[in-house]
Amino acid sequence: MYDALLLLSFGGPEKPADVRPFLENVTRGRGVPPERLDEVVEHYLHFGGVSPINRLNRDIIAAIEGEFSSAGIELPVYFGNRNWHPMVEDTVARMRDDGVRSALVFPTSAWGGYSGCRQYHEDVTRARAAVYGAPDLTKLRQYYDHPLMVAAFADAITAARGELPESQRDGARLVFTAHSVPVAADASGGPRAEGGGLYSRQVAEAARLCAAAVGAADHDLVWQSRSGPPQVPWLEPDICDHLDAVAAAGASAVIVCPVGFVSDHLEVIWDLDTEARDRAAELGLGYARAGTPGTDPRFAAMVAELVAERVDGVPARRLGTEPLYGVGTNGTLCAPDCCVPPARPTRRPS
Repeated sequence: MYDALLLLSFGGPEKPADVRPFLENVTRGRGVPPERLDEVVEHYLHFGGVSPINRLNRDIIAAIEGEFSSAGIELPVYFGNRNWHPMVEDTVARMRDDGVRSALVFPTSAWGGYSGCRQYHEDVTRARAAVYGAPDLTKLRQYYDHPLMVAAFADAITAARGELPESQRDGARLVFTAHSVPVAADASGGPRAEGGGLYSRQVAEAARLCAAAVGAADHDLVWQSRSGPPQVPWLEPDICDHLDAVAAAGASAVIVCPVGFVSDHLEVIWDLDTEARDRAAELGLGYARAGTPGTDPRFAAMVAELVAERVDGVPARRLGTEPLYGVGTNGTLCAPDCCVPPARPTRRPS
């Protein structure tokens, strides 16, 4: 039925000259103030103008290819992005030229919601519209609660705890974080008939599953990386604001787990490894950050399982109870009225 796998991701700049055009692609039509773009440009330039996301995705692809070889899955793996090269339209054209007729699509987002799921359906639709004779593209399901991903996060939390001085470990607070989105966008996540909030519900459940896996009696869920205009409400609290509350409550340290992220890309290494770590130091909090699962061999094994679900009818493995969606062919939605983006306000001419 299928003759390739497309890893579809967000994209990121690989040299300083790419940074501003990349950010303009990401924020086009979203009303993000130019001064916010200027601020984020500086974040990228702090790391030489290079996002690690493309390199990390290529590492994931190499691991998937190795896992496919071991599992006898004979599918070549292609790489395409939404916002920067290799652009998904160019990759789909290459797939067509290589003779691919029907491919599976693995998105580097585990979640529901508009930006976590529906926008990847739109990427598929746009790419196929741009490429005459494009192959059929079937997006794989959401995987936020897959046992292999939860186990990878749990081991990363345990390893992070071990990085703290022994005197701080028992008093460390476990804090999970994921990318914030506008409150209105989260409210529209999932099929309309289910009442919305699919993204935040899935993130909360993933945090509970990971906390249970390490035996944590309690934990917090916070958000990071908001980028919209200040008058638009986003999911809160922000990670840096929450660190103030953790310190005020008497914790000796914090273990931060970026449960919303597959890889250590810029929003992890800047927002968590730079800003949040610096804020914790100002507050006298010990700080340890758990790794993301993309480099764990179990992540590639999970991708192979997701493929086997579609190719061989293998039963889906999962730990959570929140609804799972995501599957759609050639950009079709996985459910009626699913993750409908809220209308953006239009500016009146001056």
